[in-house]
Amino acid sequence: MDIRTTVEKRSSAIKITVEEDGKTVGRVYLYFIFNDLHEKPYGLMEDLFVDEARRGQGIGTKLITTLIEEAKRLGCYKLVGQSRHSRPEVHALYERYGFQNHGLNFRMDF
Repeated sequence: MDIRTTVEKRSSAIKITVEEDGKTVGRVYLYFIFNDLHEKPYGLMEDLFVDEARRGQGIGTKLITTLIEEAKRLGCYKLVGQSRHSRPEVHALYERYGFQNHGLNFRMDF
């Protein structure tokens, strides 16, 4: 059995921010990931953050809706959002925008 590793860098990302008085009060990243199974990339929403003092003011909503619009505009065939088990309020936010709990996410830190 031969195992081959092919290095191909086809993925990229954009960062979406909300700024106020020159300070970033919210951010989210949209990663575009390509694979051999689809011609179009899928989007991965990562690192959604809103400053604690600004939560509940619509910033997260604006970040997510902008990210969804960008994913569609840039041709993603699906969008994946990640969240820790301990964040049910984030899960509820994602579900409001049509995300479905699709399975488990396993992680290995190095």
